[in-house]
Amino acid sequence: MALQQKPTLVSKIFAEFLGTFVLVFGGCGAAVFAAKVVGDDGLNMGIGFLGVALAFGLTVVVMAYAVGHVSGGHFNPAVTLGCVLAGRTPVKDAVPYWITQLVAGIVAGGVVLLIASGNPDYSLAKDGLATNGYGEFSPNGFSLLSVLIAEFVLTAIFLYVILGATDDRSPVGMAPLAIGLSLTLIHLVAIPVSNTSVNPARSFGVAVFAGGDALGQVWAFFLAPLAGAAVAGLTYNLLFPKAAEVPITEGG
Repeated sequence: MALQQKPTLVSKIFAEFLGTFVLVFGGCGAAVFAAKVVGDDGLNMGIGFLGVALAFGLTVVVMAYAVGHVSGGHFNPAVTLGCVLAGRTPVKDAVPYWITQLVAGIVAGGVVLLIASGNPDYSLAKDGLATNGYGEFSPNGFSLLSVLIAEFVLTAIFLYVILGATDDRSPVGMAPLAIGLSLTLIHLVAIPVSNTSVNPARSFGVAVFAGGDALGQVWAFFLAPLAGAAVAGLTYNLLFPKAAEVPITEGG
């Protein structure tokens, strides 16, 4: 029987690049291109918050099934941090993953802007680029504290789902679906609050092009998701320990 070869770091990096690109392009692209589409009769034919939430969730589902077996399917610096702290990902992979995810987010943000710029009615200053924000740049005007709490809590929940769904005690083959659905739920909660990040690569990838206040506020979407992921990564094994193997003695 042929031995299965472990993925190389190069393969892992390509997988993380592709997955992160699709996540940012698919999710932010849906928000920019399709969230609001006004027809000739004045009706909004767009997909709205629900559609954008599904777009983010579906990108994770399809890419986790496509390349998750290669890299683990993180597509998110916060997920990488949580998986490293939980002992699921080698420490040596962390920095290459982070660099790859941030670069992929920027490339995806650039492609979204390039396509959007082909619409004569589009204005980056007026229509934005699905950036995250707090205060006056929050979709519903939520404060910095509210945004930090939401991003921290929701990222921690996301990591608990990821670590639980990929636990070897979980049903085989269901992890991508559970993870994608959880990201959809997270977006349904947080789009009005912060436009939903829970992913520094997603936030940075579009903030680079939006510049100004979007780039000035992006620190919050590094701090809160990374902190939430760290808490989940450090506590998962404590909260959900595996049962110790007890040898069965003869007669017992």
